[in-house]
Amino acid sequence: MDDMKNTEHVKNEEMEIEGMVNHDELLLTQDGLEKLEKEQHHLKTVKRKEIADRIKEAISYGDITDNAEYEDAKNEQAFIEGRIITLEKMLRRARLLEKSDDDDHHVVLGATVKLRDLDSDQEEEYTLVSTAEADPAEKKISNESPVGKSLIGHTIGDQVEVKVPAGTRKYKIEAVD
Repeated sequence: MDDMKNTEHVKNEEMEIEGMVNHDELLLTQDGLEKLEKEQHHLKTVKRKEIADRIKEAISYGDITDNAEYEDAKNEQAFIEGRIITLEKMLRRARLLEKSDDDDHHVVLGATVKLRDLDSDQEEEYTLVSTAEADPAEKKISNESPVGKSLIGHTIGDQVEVKVPAGTRKYKIEAVD
């Protein structure tokens, strides 16, 4: 009996570890991956040099104890280096999304979805992306957002209900690209 409990406990731990490994992956579209790589390259090649030049110039003014330009440049340097580290971690965890033929009509990460709001009869279009790529101004919504969560796995013609702070919205999926 104890052996069964121990075996079950080990299986649960293995499932948790597997879940963490999968959870640690950062799913990205090709555009999202390129955007992160471009930002990292820009920070390493352009911004680092600009900040180093600013620090040199500020030091040339003499005493750095009360030098606002020096403090500002050092603060920006710390921010840039922190962002570079964050991007490196994200890129190490990145896994490129590849759309399969089976996903042609199902809402998956990377899909562009046309929705009809059944209450207002307005049409909306969103691309479902990971949280790292989400940008509402570009109509890119996170798969973890209320709308994103509700759409995943559905297909053309399905009606979905989305719980939002203002209540519940009803949508019909018109198209999936």
